[in-house]
Amino acid sequence: MTSAAVAPTTYRQLFALAEYRTLFLNRCVVLLSVTASTLALGTITFDATGSAVLTGLSMFGGPLVALVTSHFLLGASDLVRPRTALMCQMGAALLANTIQAVPGMPWQARFVLLAIPYVVNSMFSGTQWVVVRAIVPAESFVLARSTLNLAVGGMQVLGYAVGGLALLWLSPTALFLIAAGADLACLINLRLGLRDRPAKDGTRTGLVRRTGVVNRRLLCSPLTRPLYLAMWIPNGLIVGCEALFIPYGRGSLAGYLFAAGAAGMMTGDLLLGRFVPHRLRDRLIGPLRLLLAVPFCVFWLSPPGPITVVAVFLASAGYAASLPLQERLIAHTEDQIHGQALGLQGQGMMVWQALGALIGGGIAGYLSPGHSMGTLALGSVLVTAVLTRGLRRSAPSTGR
Repeated sequence: MTSAAVAPTTYRQLFALAEYRTLFLNRCVVLLSVTASTLALGTITFDATGSAVLTGLSMFGGPLVALVTSHFLLGASDLVRPRTALMCQMGAALLANTIQAVPGMPWQARFVLLAIPYVVNSMFSGTQWVVVRAIVPAESFVLARSTLNLAVGGMQVLGYAVGGLALLWLSPTALFLIAAGADLACLINLRLGLRDRPAKDGTRTGLVRRTGVVNRRLLCSPLTRPLYLAMWIPNGLIVGCEALFIPYGRGSLAGYLFAAGAAGMMTGDLLLGRFVPHRLRDRLIGPLRLLLAVPFCVFWLSPPGPITVVAVFLASAGYAASLPLQERLIAHTEDQIHGQALGLQGQGMMVWQALGALIGGGIAGYLSPGHSMGTLALGSVLVTAVLTRGLRRSAPSTGR
C-alpha cells in the first residue's frame, strides 16, 4: 500500500510526496556528514601514523565491516519497524561522530568508533528502499530510486569539494562536530517526516538464522540468482577498469576519465528513470549491459585522450541497467523480504567492486593498463552473454 493514489511520472509529482522529500533531504545531508567525517578521520590518521595504508582504511575501510556483519544481520531490514531502523542508523552515526570529536583520542580507538555506524548500516541497508516502496507505487520505483542515485553522485562531489576547502580553515574536530550536527538534523527529520509503519516481517524468527535462510534462498533461486549475478559481476569488472584510470592516464587525463564516468552514470540514471516508459525499461537491460562494457574495448588501441573520455562517458551510462534489474528482483520476491533482498544486492555490489579492482590490478601486472581494461571489458561482455538465458526466466512475460 502506498501513500500516492496516482503513480508519479515527473519530478514535480515525485517531490509533491512529503515523505519522499524527507528521504531525499535526509540522503543529501547524510552524504555531507559522511564526507566531512571521512576527511576528518583521514587527516587525523595520517597525522598520527604517517601511513598511507591506514589512512586509506580509515577513509574507505568502513564498508568492509558492513560486508562481514551483513552476512549475519541483514535480515533486520525486514524485522524492525522502518522508521525506527532509519533512526537507529542516524543515532549510530551521531554517537560515533560526537565521540570522534574528543581531542587526543588514540587512532586505534577511532577505528573502533568507525565500525559502529557500519555495523548498524549492515543491519538496515535495505530499509530505505522498503520505505521508498511504501511511499511510491511500483511503477514509480525506478524514478524514485534513480533520483536518489543522482543525489548520491552530486552530493559526493559537493561534499568532498566543500570538506576539502573546510579543512583549510577548520580543524578535524570541528568537521566531526559539523557531521554530528548534520546527523542530529537527519534524526529529527526522520522522526517528524516519516510515518511509522510496521515491520515487513512480524515473525519472531532469530535474526542470524533468518538472514542465512533468506540469503541462501535468494542466491539459489533460478529466478533471482541470475538477477544478482547480472547486477554484480559485469559492474564489478568495469569498476576494475576504473581502478586503472590513474596508471592509464598518468596525469590530468585520469581526472577527466573519473569525471566522465560520474557524469555518464548520472546521465544514465536520469534518462532511464525519468524519460524511458516503464514498458520499455526492461527491454533495455541487455543493450545497457553491453553499453557498460563495449566502449572500454577501445582502450586496446590506446586512442587519443578525448576519445577515451567519450568512451567512458558512454559506458558509464550502462550502469543504469541495474534499475530495471531491481524492478525484476522486487517482482520476484515476497513483500516481507524486500528489505533483505535489496540489501543483499547492495552488499554484493560492494564485494564485486572490490574484486573487480583486485582483478584489474592483477591483470595489469602482466599487461598494459589499456590492454587490461580491454580484457576486463571483454570479460564483462562474456558474463552478460552467459547470463542472458538465466535472465529470460525472470522476464515480465513469464509472470511472477
